[in-house]
Amino acid sequence: MYERRATERKEIDEVAYIAGDGSSICCRVVNISPGGAAIEVPNPSRLRLRFKLMLETDRIIRECRLIWRSGDRIGVSFHD
Repeated sequence: MYERRATERKEIDEVAYIAGDGSSICCRVVNISPGGAAIEVPNPSRLRLRFKLMLETDRIIRECRLIWRSGDRIGVSFHD
């Protein structure tokens, strides 16, 4: 399979939070790179196209754009 990512993703298993519309949901980041991540979300169909993600460990807030959905996983790209 052809890899479309510009940088390789690192496999992780970290609790994170998605914020938007004045609320937040708990999720789990399964892999990450400087440009994006794959995230397990309880109900991905309710997510907006743009939202904020914060990993519990580093507390950095990342602006995200939804790229794909598959089952309970989503793929996002990070933006400034």
